[in-house]
Amino acid sequence: MSKVFYSLLGSICILLAIIFIVVPGPSIVFLLFALLCFSMVNIKAKHYLKRVQKAFKQTCVKIDLWLSK
Repeated sequence: MSKVFYSLLGSICILLAIIFIVVPGPSIVFLLFALLCFSMVNIKAKHYLKRVQKAFKQTCVKIDLWLSK
């Protein structure tokens, strides 16, 4: 039951992210939430979620250093 729920919720978030790519909105947030939902079901998605989290952290550190100059 929970696998179906997480898969359905992730699919809905993917659809919302696609809509918000065309219409201005928080598409990245919905893509991350969809990846989080899929990582509850799939081990490979958990691996990608960790890679995305690491990339976001590195990007935030770079932006912080750039803004502090």
